[in-house]
Amino acid sequence: MIWLLEKWRRRRILKRKLIPESIWQPVVDQLPFLYGLTRNELHRLREWSTIFLHDKKINGVQGLIMTEAMCVMIAAQACLLILKLDPEYYDDWVEVIVYPGKFILNRAYRDEIGIVHTRRMVASGESWLAGPVILSWEDVAHVHHGHNVVIHEFAHKLDMLNGSANGYPPLHNGMDPRRWAEVFSQAYEIFCRQVEQGEGTGINPYAATDPAEFFAVLSEVFFIRPHQVKHHFPAVYQQLAQFYRQDPAARQTEPA
Repeated sequence: MIWLLEKWRRRRILKRKLIPESIWQPVVDQLPFLYGLTRNELHRLREWSTIFLHDKKINGVQGLIMTEAMCVMIAAQACLLILKLDPEYYDDWVEVIVYPGKFILNRAYRDEIGIVHTRRMVASGESWLAGPVILSWEDVAHVHHGHNVVIHEFAHKLDMLNGSANGYPPLHNGMDPRRWAEVFSQAYEIFCRQVEQGEGTGINPYAATDPAEFFAVLSEVFFIRPHQVKHHFPAVYQQLAQFYRQDPAARQTEPA
């Protein structure tokens, strides 16, 4: 009964508020990693993005005024992760906060003798457990080759569905938790060693920060440069393909 009500609610939203083609298509044209999607997949992405924009508040701060096109730009990238899943994966929070550019985070940490310190960090994105996603519009608007702040932060959101981000999101039925843990642990150790030794993989060294960041960064690369993950960490690629139920490498031409 609950599912039928939700299905009816979504139909009403899509009938009344489907993102206009005049806004949707220019956004798609700015995101080259969407080019390989089929017509049906793009239609589903548009529907999921419409529902996302209905259910979430996207608020600019520090004088930033969010236009409909800017909101669609965020929604389309956020919903790429759940294209073959469901909007309910984003149900436990309601707001996206957007700064004009990078912003300052004050992080508290305890040292080895128990003294608490505060460290100021410049950030382009942040995800809070059961709270908002925070983004820098400057980083959203300038789609970097190999870096995507929206995909990164929304990967954290999926990771947080079963608690604090730790690189271990809730897996689907049929996925082996032991295999996931083994694959990601081994790949993370290898990647950290590569970073320490200065070996270039083309993957952001920030992934070596901790397992949560490794999952988020590899999710970025999985969607925008999938052949890179498939080449360096084929077992990770396989696990991500099962989790997201997508195979981006199959829809993107492998670089020469």
